[in-house]
Parts: sequence; structure tokens; C-alpha cells
Amino acid sequence: MGEMIRVRHLKKYFDTPAGKLHAVDDVNFTINEGETLGVVGESGCGKSTLGRVLIRLLDPTDGEVLYKGQDISKSTRKESRDLRRDMQIIFQDPFSSLNPRMTVSQLIGDPLKAYRIYKTKNERTERTLELMDTVGLARRFADSYPHELDGGRRQRIGIARALSLNPRFIVCDEPVSALDVSIQAQVLNLLQDLQEAQGLTYMFITHDLSVVKHISNDILVMYTGTMVEKCSSDDLFELPLHPYTKGLLSAIPIPSLEQKRTRVVMRGEISSPIEPKPGCRFMPRCPYATEICRTQFPQYEEILPNHFVSCHNVREINKL
Repeated sequence: MGEMIRVRHLKKYFDTPAGKLHAVDDVNFTINEGETLGVVGESGCGKSTLGRVLIRLLDPTDGEVLYKGQDISKSTRKESRDLRRDMQIIFQDPFSSLNPRMTVSQLIGDPLKAYRIYKTKNERTERTLELMDTVGLARRFADSYPHELDGGRRQRIGIARALSLNPRFIVCDEPVSALDVSIQAQVLNLLQDLQEAQGLTYMFITHDLSVVKHISNDILVMYTGTMVEKCSSDDLFELPLHPYTKGLLSAIPIPSLEQKRTRVVMRGEISSPIEPKPGCRFMPRCPYATEICRTQFPQYEEILPNHFVSCHNVREINKL
């Protein structure tokens, strides 16, 4: 399949009293049509900001976002509105992202009304009910309000709303983190079924590595706004190369009393993303840090085929 999204040197900085906060700093990647890119990292690493910049909910500070070859990072307000039909987002919190004064049918049908896709109210209502069927939300909830439903059903409203305009690309911003484990599995399976049926392309943002392995083709690991590693899902779990990635993977719980895993403990303080100092941002927590790590930011390079890492000492650490 062809390339759908290409991101080049994307940056997003925020002004603070202490200086510029580098939320997203020089990020580069591609997403092929019909595939899923997982984005993982600790809270505050810039995952959600990256997703919002990608679909122009936030304007980038610098860099390019190419959608099917078109640079949308500098699109006008009208162009952005037209793009919204192709690019949607599922928010993390299935409660705060929904208007509590609107019913389920109103929430799902609101984009249809805003874009005037159907001429009559009956046509819009029928499409809304079809979307409820698509996401497995019983029609009897059409006149219910969000507070009357559980978290799983509320998240299905968000998914149906994102699907209402027939998008091609969806940013899934931690869509299952607020749900129980059993409901998480239902929502993940639903997203995969929709991807297969409609050929959707996802960016799946999460801090749960066990979840991202289940759904992603490629995985991008972020740390304080920067990329540290990117490769296929299988390669990341079989052969992680960056010390930070190794630490994240070692923290995944194992559902067995007999099987054990060597725990990689990351000590030290997280470096500040506000006016960051020169050098590797993981350096204060890295057990392999050397003098060059303090003074030079590591290049993002292909260490193995389609396996990219940003680390000065990656070859010595992994004996490559």
C-alpha cells in the first residue's frame, strides 16, 4: 500500500514563564495506508501533542505534515475544515470529550449536521443508527445521555463520532486507558475489525506496551518530545536496542509466577523539556552514558534494516 502520512522535522513548542517547552522536537516518520503506527512513552513525552499537531488541532511550530503528498501543516482554515473529513481523532477520556447535554444520537450525528452531508433529518438519523450498529452500541441508547452509560459504551460513542464522516486516518489517543481490561479487549478488537473492513489508517497513542503490540505494525518510542527508537512491532519486542526501550519493556507485567524477567530500573531525574540542554535527553537516567552524551544530541539513524535508534552508544551496548 502507498504512503499516507509523512512527517518531516515536526516541532511543537509552547511558551512558558521559564522559556520554550519543547513538547515535540524534530520528529520524522511515515505511516502507510491501512497500517497502524503505535506511539509509546511515559506521560508527558509528547505523544498526545504529536497526535493533535498531526491533524491540525494544534498548529506546528516548524516542520511538515504531508497527507497523501499534500503539506497540511500550513493549510488555511477552510482547507483544514475539508481535511477534517479525512482525519479524525478518538480522545482518551470517553466522558470529558462528550457534551453532557447531548444525547447519544445527537453526539454521533453532530458532525453530519455540521458538514450538511444529508439533506433531511430522517436521513441523518438513519445514518446515526447505522453508525451505532457499526460500533456495537444498541439502538435503545440513542436517546440516552453520556452519564447514563458505562465507560465502554461512552468510548464507542467517540469511535462512532470519529467514523461519521468516513475518514481515512484516525488518531487514537489512548482510547482504552480509562477502561477496564475486559472492555479494553472489546474496543481494541472493534478498532481492528473496522480497520480491516474500511481500510482505515491509525496512529495509536498509548503508554501500555502490551496493548500497542496487539494492534500496531510499527512502533515509535518517544522520550521528552524526541524519538529514541522506531521499528516494526515484532522487532521492538524481540530486539529492543535503546536503553529506554529496554526499561519500558522490562516493566511489562508477566502473567505467570514461574516465568521471570530481568528488571531494568531507570534511576535519576527526567530532564526538563523547557529549553533543554545540549546532549542526549535520556543521559541523566542512562547507565551507559559517556562524555559525548552530555554534549551532543545523538543522531537518529538506521542501525538495523528498518530499525532506527537515537543513541551514541547503541552499537557498543548491543554488541552490534
